[in-house]
Amino acid sequence: MDAWLWDAGRLSGPASFAATRAGVDAFVDYLEHHHPGTPALLLVDIVEEDFQRLLLPHVGGKAGRNLMERRLLQQYRDTPYRQATIQGRSEEGRRDDIVLCSALTNPVLLLPWTDALELLKTPLAGIYSVPLLSEELVDRLGLDMEHEHLLVVTPQSAGVRQSYFHRGCLKFSRLTPSADREGVAVNAGVETARTQQFLVSVRLIERGEQLHAVMMAQDGELERWSAQCENGPETVYHFIPLGIAAGLAGVALPDEDTPLADPMFLYLLARTRPASHYMLGAEGRYYRLWQMRQTLKASSAAVAACALLWVGGNLWGYAEAQRDGERMNREAAGYDASYRANMSDMPPSLAPTANMKAAVTIERLLATQAPAPIDMMGMLSAALDKVPQVQVVRLDWRVAADSLPAPGPGAGLGAGRAGGAGSTEADAAPIPSRVLGIPSKPPQTLRVEAQVALMSNNARGILDSMNAFAQELARNPKLTVAIERTVLDISPGAKLSGSTAAAAGDKPAQFILNLSLAP
Repeated sequence: MDAWLWDAGRLSGPASFAATRAGVDAFVDYLEHHHPGTPALLLVDIVEEDFQRLLLPHVGGKAGRNLMERRLLQQYRDTPYRQATIQGRSEEGRRDDIVLCSALTNPVLLLPWTDALELLKTPLAGIYSVPLLSEELVDRLGLDMEHEHLLVVTPQSAGVRQSYFHRGCLKFSRLTPSADREGVAVNAGVETARTQQFLVSVRLIERGEQLHAVMMAQDGELERWSAQCENGPETVYHFIPLGIAAGLAGVALPDEDTPLADPMFLYLLARTRPASHYMLGAEGRYYRLWQMRQTLKASSAAVAACALLWVGGNLWGYAEAQRDGERMNREAAGYDASYRANMSDMPPSLAPTANMKAAVTIERLLATQAPAPIDMMGMLSAALDKVPQVQVVRLDWRVAADSLPAPGPGAGLGAGRAGGAGSTEADAAPIPSRVLGIPSKPPQTLRVEAQVALMSNNARGILDSMNAFAQELARNPKLTVAIERTVLDISPGAKLSGSTAAAAGDKPAQFILNLSLAP
């Protein structure tokens, strides 16, 4: 286990730990004392990683996901670290999905290290695979566009990694020891030939097709490999120094003389941060909690920033209002001084300016809101035109102010009070402003005494005329009509008498209506 630190876009390390109990304890101490709570990304490069190619029916949605999960479970039953990637569709037959399945077949190798992370509650962001990450490297180098059959060979800390790509998609990968049991470095050409023979046997490459092997290593290692590799009709070798390959991929190596490709893949992983290649179960819960904390912190920071902007805007507005207020006060003071200077040159007026302004305001209110009988007289005239047999005998118009007594029978026509030489002291009291239409127009009343010019023996016609007259007045929405006295006394205690013959000199039937006009 090698632990590298990614900080401010730079990779530093490594701190190495042996796969023993003492090494795991040292790893726990390293995390606890140097990087507590820091999220971890686990990049796996082991021999026990298997790759299988399947053709599955092209099924979408939940049914397709369930089908793929069942096939994965059948293929790799003894490990939780398994995944499947759809790489396109077959060009033959029913055009099934081409699926690459891979798994870490020996999860026990990861168990001590994941338990150590679990013990310290270290957020584990994901478990990644070097072969699966190689697809990003091939894409950045543009090798997928140049060669249909591609074999990428890189020196790793665990050995020599050989990954086969067909049109940019990973199909197979194997990790071989970098030296044999006697400590002699393996022959790169021989291992490449073995891999090519395996690819032909599983029908990934047809006989006669050309395989392009891209060898990436430091200059010294490339010289040794170039002496072991020879181009043939079915194999073409390309040698790229590790530093140049890293530069083309946009990767900065921590040490230009590093003999291994591990830092290049680690830098690529830290930069791209893809989703976890192998699904995390309980191991990922602390990372999810860490993500929630980061989200809450970001939300709190955003709310705080908005609050600061709001406070700053309010302070700025307050300062602007203060300046505007001071400017307006200075202008008002200047206007007052100019007014006083102008008024000092003028002769003294009979009334103060405030009183003159109030008088003008009252005059305007009286002109627009003072009560007048013209409106009610217009309504009355319109009703008389519709019912010509009704004749007006007497009218009593008043302003219905709350402070005045209600109008009574026989009262004269006037605006709230009767005038004349016989007025009492109460009559001499000031007229209330409400009666004059200040501050709003007051309600008005009109007492109408009328008679029906019909023969006295035509009782039904007289009553119908009175009702028609009252209904015609009631058509006005603001006018309320109340019958004070009808043309006939039809109360239960009244005595009815008469004859069908019309008597000479009979007076016309009279009635009284009380009209109220709302403002």
